Amino acid sequence: MSQTTETPQAPLQLARDGAVATLRFNRPSALNAVDVPMAQAFLRAARQLAGDSSVRAVVLCGAGKGFMAGGDLATLRANPRQAASDLIGPLHEALTVLAAMDAPLIAQVHGVAAGAGLSLMLQADFVFAAEGTRFNLAYVNIGSSCDVGASWALPRLVGLRRALEIAMLGETLSSAQALQWGLVNRVVPATELEVEVTAFAQRLANGPTVALGRLRRLMRESFGRDLPAQLAAEATAFAQCAETEDFKTGIDAFFAKQPAQFKGR
Repeated sequence: MSQTTETPQAPLQLARDGAVATLRFNRPSALNAVDVPMAQAFLRAARQLAGDSSVRAVVLCGAGKGFMAGGDLATLRANPRQAASDLIGPLHEALTVLAAMDAPLIAQVHGVAAGAGLSLMLQADFVFAAEGTRFNLAYVNIGSSCDVGASWALPRLVGLRRALEIAMLGETLSSAQALQWGLVNRVVPATELEVEVTAFAQRLANGPTVALGRLRRLMRESFGRDLPAQLAAEATAFAQCAETEDFKTGIDAFFAKQPAQFKGR
């Protein structure tokens, strides 16, 4: 059963539908531009999810007409140095918390993903975008370098030269171009976006959660290891998975020629 734990006015809403948690950025009048209260709420929600082993998939999305238009420029204009610190600190900590979870992270993107919004999207394991969505890293357009992990994720997704083009030119990309360049996994009609993401998130939530967590970390950390170190990490992760209830379930289901019913433990 679906339930929302935040008020309609909260800058970020946390909802649960079984094992799937949804974090919805909720400043629609500002295209969900992230201000300090939203950044702090994002960190609180991430910590809450990390402490709940029943969460087996997490969806990021935005209320209103867009996913997120970036950082709140009015906040940054008033006190640039302090505001940047107050925004970036909780955002970075929240992403670190979410990255350490076993639950996969899915971004459901529509309208616009710009600046910090695009950076947040890039941290997801999977991205579904509505047709017509516009993407722009945008930082260079206000005379800034990037944050929220864009410089880590972007070269890994599209390669160094294309990452530099996206970052340094500050040009808007279409949903078709984002798909072609590997920024998103799928582009779907806007009317079908939520249904597609819900079904996909549930599919992941029904999977072997510990194994999915080991896979997402093995893939993400592989760029920082040589082959022997990566092989050692794979062996460790496999041994950890082999001790889980889901591993036994999967093996038994294979021999029984039946679909495995994983419990996430």
